[in-house]
Amino acid sequence: MTVAVAALELHDISHAYDNNLAVAGASLHVDEGEVVCLLGPSGCGKSTILRIAAGLEPLQQGEVRMGGVTVAGGGLIPVPPERRGVGLVFQDFALFPHLNVAGNIAFGLSDLAPRERPHRVAEVLAQVDMSDFAEAYPHALSGGQQQRIALARALAPRPRILLLDEPFSGLDARLREQIREDTLRVLKQSGAATLMVTHDPDEAMFMADRIYLMKGGRVVQSGSPDALYRRPVDPFVARFFTAVNEFAGVVTAGRVATPLGVLPAPGFRDGMRVLVLVRPEAIHLVPAGTGSEPVVAGTLTQARFLGGVHWLEVSLRGADGAGVTVKVHHAGRDVPEAGGRVLLTLDPRDALIFATTSAGDAEAARGSDEISVLSNS
Repeated sequence: MTVAVAALELHDISHAYDNNLAVAGASLHVDEGEVVCLLGPSGCGKSTILRIAAGLEPLQQGEVRMGGVTVAGGGLIPVPPERRGVGLVFQDFALFPHLNVAGNIAFGLSDLAPRERPHRVAEVLAQVDMSDFAEAYPHALSGGQQQRIALARALAPRPRILLLDEPFSGLDARLREQIREDTLRVLKQSGAATLMVTHDPDEAMFMADRIYLMKGGRVVQSGSPDALYRRPVDPFVARFFTAVNEFAGVVTAGRVATPLGVLPAPGFRDGMRVLVLVRPEAIHLVPAGTGSEPVVAGTLTQARFLGGVHWLEVSLRGADGAGVTVKVHHAGRDVPEAGGRVLLTLDPRDALIFATTSAGDAEAARGSDEISVLSNS
């Protein structure tokens, strides 16, 4: 049986700048045709990993393999960047201002016979819908057009691996949505393995087949966007993707009391202090007399219309009797006026529960005993 070899594999990568550890024992892989996102806050080490993979940063510890072949580490002389066969797209696009679009794309085609280069340039320009701009210069292009040309230039040599460093961060929000849709289409058509760095969780969830979420130089969790969103391993992961409502509690008889009702806490010992996280979109407004799940009453204190949803703040009575404000994303058309009474419901499967230390920080689980998705079971 043939074992599939990853297009790109980084194993136990560590890297320091002076005495500052930027990456600490990170490992990841990207398969052919797969889009993988390195996600995390600024300074977490994700761009350093990308630069190490490209050969732009010297490897200090670990190993980099491409197509099963070691290109850095393992006691070998590292393969230089120009011989790694990777395509690069940087945050600032790095187009040559003195070359027109065709010249920029042809620059990396030195291995192609001169008579074949115009055909390849025309091919990738068509791929990114920029065929009419071959003679234009970078300064005459919009940000979105420059991004397309940078992608075309990276794709032109037909690399097996594409490395993208925050490629959409310089674009305005509406243009960014359109360009990333077009980019994902082109990446999938190319069949190249793609590793993309981003700090934007929405962008990572849209683009990625798999996500590696980093914090402090380490990979905290990896998996599909759905897995990281629905089954986060700790509160940091849950908080990174959306705002959350947070409630502290103590497990009693396998349940925990929250302002949204008493919820089941399977896998947690009685007496354990826990942190319950609930995303605003998991809480629903219900008409009086309806809803199969527990319903709690509150007072609407603020409402803002955001287009697709209403952003609400609702005042509830906490489990200890104190007032608590919860945030709700309501997709319905009708919203009561501020000061009105509302009924809220929560499916317990949409709440996340984590054991906490005495200091209140979520601690890592052993198996599923201390980190669990709440369920009705």
